[in-house]
Amino acid sequence: MSDVAADSPPDAIDVASLEPDATARSAAYGLFARLFEQPDERLYDGLRKGSLASTLEELLATTGLAVTVPALTTDDDHETLCARFNDCFTVGVIPRDAGATPGETPAATPAVPLYESEYLDRDWHDVAVDLTRAYDYFGVGVNQSERDHPDHLRIELEFASYLTRLAAAGHEDAVRARRDFLDRHLEPFASALRDRLADEPGTGPYGDLGVLLDRFVAADLADLEARLDGGDRSGEGFAGTDGGGSRDA
Repeated sequence: MSDVAADSPPDAIDVASLEPDATARSAAYGLFARLFEQPDERLYDGLRKGSLASTLEELLATTGLAVTVPALTTDDDHETLCARFNDCFTVGVIPRDAGATPGETPAATPAVPLYESEYLDRDWHDVAVDLTRAYDYFGVGVNQSERDHPDHLRIELEFASYLTRLAAAGHEDAVRARRDFLDRHLEPFASALRDRLADEPGTGPYGDLGVLLDRFVAADLADLEARLDGGDRSGEGFAGTDGGGSRDA
């Protein structure tokens, strides 16, 4: 993993032994994490040629979840796509209605922050502690070379990918931890991110990416809840699922 580094995982994961749909869900989360990085030449090339969209279509088809993949392509040159990414996710802006103490400049934040705590009605410290405890429990931590906050979207997506593999490999605690993590963190985060992107002009492929991430996380959570509530406690029972939800609105 890149943003989430495994220190001493509780169990070795034999990826080759996992069901194809479990592997596909894990890979999809990992690819979403990659897509929310600053677009380097390789990422740009995959978006421009449509190969990344094709890969996501193949992965999501394998999961059995009813999720429609939007175009996820771009006609921008590389410099313009990087500018779109920066305008959305990295360049700080000060809202016009932002209040400030006289003599002080209001804090500038990106139009679409990539941190969960910017959206949910919870204190940043509480969110960070909750996530860090979950990471620690499963033997992983934030990559020290990144030195980012634990509620960054890429880090949460990497953790979702890892939990999916652990759960499918039979790690009992990972099954319910995955449900809890998606329900309390990643699903509301993805939904809020989608809405914020929808309010921004000129997002290019990132608007569609936000929609797709929201659909996928919601469908994955709905499918997981249906299987757990239906009494499937053996691993996650990925094979042959037919209860996948969707969010195509």
